[in-house]
Amino acid sequence: MSRAKSNLISKLGFATRQQLGHLGYATRLFVRLFAISGSVLSRFGLVRDQIFFLGNYSLAIISVSGLFVGFVLGLQGYYTLQRYGSSEALGLLVALSLVRELGPVITALLFAGRAGTALTAEIGLMKAGEQLSAMEMMAVDPVRRVLAPRFWGGIIAMPLLAAVFSAVGVLGGWIVGVLMIGIDAGSFWSQMQGGVDVWRDVGNGIVKSCVFGVTVTFVALYQGFEAQPTPEGVSRATTRTVVVASLAVLGLDFLLTTLMFSI
Repeated sequence: MSRAKSNLISKLGFATRQQLGHLGYATRLFVRLFAISGSVLSRFGLVRDQIFFLGNYSLAIISVSGLFVGFVLGLQGYYTLQRYGSSEALGLLVALSLVRELGPVITALLFAGRAGTALTAEIGLMKAGEQLSAMEMMAVDPVRRVLAPRFWGGIIAMPLLAAVFSAVGVLGGWIVGVLMIGIDAGSFWSQMQGGVDVWRDVGNGIVKSCVFGVTVTFVALYQGFEAQPTPEGVSRATTRTVVVASLAVLGLDFLLTTLMFSI
């Protein structure tokens, strides 16, 4: 075997072992966050502050994005349904598109870009400033005191933000369909009320948003916790948060949709 092939195999083996090490550490951290949930939720004031922090940071962009997505769904849906003489079903189309798919997915992507990066930068700067090391020196567990409240704050905030996104999106579809195009308001709301199932449609959207909340928040916290304690390291960790969280959300969306429609 030539030296070049030997070096290539050695590099591949080292990279594989390094990635497996990161995966193992991330799994242990994930399990530990759930294991200490009882003690963290008993001090709900810390979690409440993080819900307010994360939700407040993301509410404006979630609301504006939901409104414009509703506008686009109203226009595109009307011109598509009009071909088949079903323009009265525009409300049903807008509502199902939002609560099943677009609401949870776009909310998670926006949450990763806004609140997720803020979490990663915050934890990374705490590590760079040796605040986490100082906590350990004072016998304070940084995972329990810093990471866990933010983890549960993100999990709880995500479904609430997804609900806001879907509600504002439906309002945007009503503005375009009823006020601008002239669809009958009674048909718009009655079709929506009769066609959207609370458990199957809205429930599936809530499950998706909870799963996305766990994924995005954990990725953000892990990247910040493992960031190199330098400005460049924090910057790279913030970028990795957006990339990894976005790809994870899209991949999980496909898997969850497949499972939900097969049940």
